[in-house]
Amino acid sequence: MTSELTSAEPLDPAELDFEGALRPSSLSEFVGQRRVVGQLDLLLRAAEMDSRTPDHILLAGPPGLGKTTLAMIVAHDSGRALRMSSGPAISHAGDLAALLSSLVPGEVLFIDEIHRMARSAEEMLYLAMEDFRIDIMVGKGVGASSIPLELPPFTLVGATTRTGLLANPLRDRFGFTGHLEFYETDELLQVLTRSASLLGLDIPQPALAEIAGRSRGTPRIANRLLRRVRDYMTVHPHEEARTAVDSALALYDVDPRGLDRLDTSVLRALVERFGGGPVGVSSLAVSLGEDAETIEAVVEPFLIREGLMVRTPRGRVATSEAWKHLNLTPPAADQTLL
Repeated sequence: MTSELTSAEPLDPAELDFEGALRPSSLSEFVGQRRVVGQLDLLLRAAEMDSRTPDHILLAGPPGLGKTTLAMIVAHDSGRALRMSSGPAISHAGDLAALLSSLVPGEVLFIDEIHRMARSAEEMLYLAMEDFRIDIMVGKGVGASSIPLELPPFTLVGATTRTGLLANPLRDRFGFTGHLEFYETDELLQVLTRSASLLGLDIPQPALAEIAGRSRGTPRIANRLLRRVRDYMTVHPHEEARTAVDSALALYDVDPRGLDRLDTSVLRALVERFGGGPVGVSSLAVSLGEDAETIEAVVEPFLIREGLMVRTPRGRVATSEAWKHLNLTPPAADQTLL
């Protein structure tokens, strides 16, 4: 089971309500991603001045960086209705046809995880994005016929964590692609300052900075950690804020570098059970009783970004920084590794 603080975990309704309350409603309120925000602002303002629907938008980047929030803002700042769906929910072309045919003129259609949409639906989307029409097949075999259906102008906002899985014809039909990047600590501090204010929490900046430093560059994780701190302060109202932050994060196994229980377990297994590697991800997963896909998709990217692990043709290898982080001394033969 993955840690409850990882960004790939499905969100329960309480988490969704909590995050929804903290979402900025306009580009002027959005913190971070300055380049993408500036590009979106220009795109939306130009469309408004020309009295046309904005170009189709693709938002790409790791989970938790604000793709869904930006999609909502596109609809809000352009004064248009928003329709939301997801790639896995569109399992065949008929699902997409029903969705597109019900759009009103100028509506913003947001498809999350668009790379997981059925290939038949993806091919139908090409024509819809380019010419605002779709062809519906009626009948089967030699008697089948195609009926063209005109669509009202709309703006598609697609979000993906795996840009490489999108077919080139689909990717090329987006007028703008925004690549979201991990946040710097000072940007996360701004996010947490705003969230704490909205939640009515009196937490000094040094304590918020500590949360920001452990948030893996991800606003979703930062806000979730803030919620855990809020819970701790509710149960222990007389504890000083900085102490409460440290105690809450320690309780949920988030170390000063942002590693959670699963991250640390993977790193410790790599170092202690496999001598620092190289070792395959399958062997790591079996040794921990975890799913290999979870380790590869959730844990590895962060450990590699932190310089604690590298991928080699022979498998995963712990860096000298990983040994230091665990307060261990690498074998003599590995002293010079990275």
